[in-house]
Amino acid sequence: MTLDRLAAVGLSLPDLGGRELGAVLPAALAALGAPGIVPGRDAEADRARLGVPHADHVVVVLLDGLGHHQLDARRGHAPFLRTTESGVISAGFPTTTATSLAMFGTGRAAGATGMTGYTAHNPATGAAANLVSWDGAGDPETWQREPSLLRLAAEADITVTTLGKRRFAGSGLTRAALSGGEFVGADPLAQRVDEAIARARRPGLTYLYWGEIDAAGHQHGWQSDPWVAALEEADQELRRLRARLPRRAALVVTADHGMVDVTGAPRWDLGNEPALARGIRLVAGEPRALHLHLEDAGAADAVAARWSDVLDGHGVPMTRDQAVGAGLFGAVAPHVEPRIGDVVVAMAGRATVVDSRTQSAQALGLIGVHGSLTEDELRVPLLVAHG
Repeated sequence: MTLDRLAAVGLSLPDLGGRELGAVLPAALAALGAPGIVPGRDAEADRARLGVPHADHVVVVLLDGLGHHQLDARRGHAPFLRTTESGVISAGFPTTTATSLAMFGTGRAAGATGMTGYTAHNPATGAAANLVSWDGAGDPETWQREPSLLRLAAEADITVTTLGKRRFAGSGLTRAALSGGEFVGADPLAQRVDEAIARARRPGLTYLYWGEIDAAGHQHGWQSDPWVAALEEADQELRRLRARLPRRAALVVTADHGMVDVTGAPRWDLGNEPALARGIRLVAGEPRALHLHLEDAGAADAVAARWSDVLDGHGVPMTRDQAVGAGLFGAVAPHVEPRIGDVVVAMAGRATVVDSRTQSAQALGLIGVHGSLTEDELRVPLLVAHG
């Protein structure tokens, strides 16, 4: 029944255990000859499924915010990416950075990692924790208990390098999902590419993260000139990286989620919608994927029905049991269950639900957003090349 409701408004389930973001690092480790260090997955099957060749060094690039459909719509601005794209894979749910980076870094979905959204209910405090800034989340290793694949690789004597902005070194999100090996801070993309080229001359694994496409999309929308400029810069630098890859090195490029522009789309605000706000103790997640924690958990069915009436086909409210039973989060660990809302809402089309009582003006003004299960948000590109 829940699956039918999702499908009726154009929402799809993540391809957990198949062609999905959580398979990328396992595939890279299998390509390096170390499939056995990946717990809970058949890494060699992941490698074959994604088409990653055996190599001495694998450079894995994650472009934050570049969905397959956005890339396809702007193919003329990304000649390297468009000609190298070898397939499409699925993000997890919610389709948001904290969830996706944890899925990428551990090979596990949100039900295991507990990275259930941009913000999440912290059972220890009763408040919302921000899983990007890490405000209110406490110890990263306590919050996210699945082992980092980068750390497992480093412990197996694989040379592991992470390339990101200097300020991300030792951040809560990095510690929670992407710890292990050497972190090299470099703010310009060209510097990260230079470092990746140098590292690729020796056996090992390099992970390069680039967030400017997502940042431009949030502020200006993915159909804007600044978004296109960010895409063009990434395309040019990755073309340079591919051209200078040594023999026996492989390049894998993917993304963490897509995006929708919401200007002019339906929007509800809990600050002026009493029918939505009634009985809600805490709203977590994001405007496209909401976790509603209730004053009375026993009222979940009634709240979900009321939200369904108000949203009128622009979203699918589900009780926690319905969302978990449908497989949205994968297998859910007992300590993660309280972080999932009593009611979970996946928005359809380009619609959003915001809360002007708690969200900043900057957050309310975002043009590009993500989190739900539309094809635009869920499907991300996969590019595989070798030297």
